[in-house]
Amino acid sequence: MGVNLGTTAWLKAAAWLSIIGNGLLVVTGGAVRLTGSGLGCPTWPHCDPGSFTPHGALTYHSAIEFGNRLLTFALAAIAIFTFIAAWQSGRKQLRTLALILGLAIPVQAVIGGITVLTDLNPWLVALHLLASMGLVSLGVIFLDKVTHPEASPGGHLRPLAWAIYLSGWAVLYFGTIVTGAGPHAGSADVPRNGLDPLQWSQLHADFVFLHIGLTLGLLLILSASRAPKPATVAVATLFVVQLSQGAIGYVQYFSNLPIVLVAAHMLGAALIAGVMTQVLAVMRRTPLTLTSQVNNLPIG
Repeated sequence: MGVNLGTTAWLKAAAWLSIIGNGLLVVTGGAVRLTGSGLGCPTWPHCDPGSFTPHGALTYHSAIEFGNRLLTFALAAIAIFTFIAAWQSGRKQLRTLALILGLAIPVQAVIGGITVLTDLNPWLVALHLLASMGLVSLGVIFLDKVTHPEASPGGHLRPLAWAIYLSGWAVLYFGTIVTGAGPHAGSADVPRNGLDPLQWSQLHADFVFLHIGLTLGLLLILSASRAPKPATVAVATLFVVQLSQGAIGYVQYFSNLPIVLVAAHMLGAALIAGVMTQVLAVMRRTPLTLTSQVNNLPIG
C-alpha cells in the first residue's frame, strides 16, 4: 500500500521544506557573492568546460559556487514531493501553487546560468535574489492554504496588510539595487550597476521607515481592538524582525559593509519576505473591521 502524501501533516512538511530550502538558497547565494565565488564555476550548465563538477583540486571558490548549484537539485526534489502531496490531497488550489513552485526551480536555474554567462550582471544577480525570496513568500502562502483551507475574507484592515506587503517588496527591491552599487560583486573586476550608493541607500531607508510605520500602525490597531491572538502575534513578529533588520542595515552601512553583517542582512531579507506574507495571510482570514470595533468600544 502506497503512502498517502496528501494528508495535512505531509503537506505541512512539504511547505516547510520549500520555505527553508529557498531561504537557504538566499543565504548560500549570498555566500557566493560575499566570498567572491560567483565565477568559481565559470560556465553553465557545466561547472568547468565539459564537466558538471569542478576540474582538478576543489578550490575555495569553486566549492562554494558548486555547493550553491547542488542546492538546486535538492529544491527540485522538494518541488516534486510537494506536487505529489498536493495532487494526492485533491485540492485544486494546492495543486496550482505546487505547480508554480515546481516550475520556478528550473526558471531560477536558468536565471542563475545566464547570470554566470553574463559575468555576474548586477541586475540579473538582483533578479535571482528576488526570485528566491518570492519563492519563500509563495511557500508561506502554500502553508497557510494547507492549514486554513476554508478561510473567509477578512475585514477593512486587509488593505493595510496589503500596503505592508507591497512596501516590503519595495524595500527588498531597492535593497538589491543598493547591493548592485556596492562593493560585494561576487568576483573581482565585476562591474557594478553604476548608480549612486548613497542616494539609493536613502531611498531604501525611506521605504524601510514606511514599511515599519505601516506595521506599527496595524499592530496598534490590533492591540486596541483586542484582535484574535494569531493576527497580533504575526504582526508583532514582523515588527521585531523589521527592527532587527533595520539595526543590522544601519550598522553594516556605517561600518563599511563587513561580510558577516551583510550575510545576516540577507538572511533577514528572507525572513522579512516570509513573515510579511504570513501577516497578509493572517489578515486575510481575520474578521476585523474598524467600524465594528469602534462601535464596541466602552463609553463612559
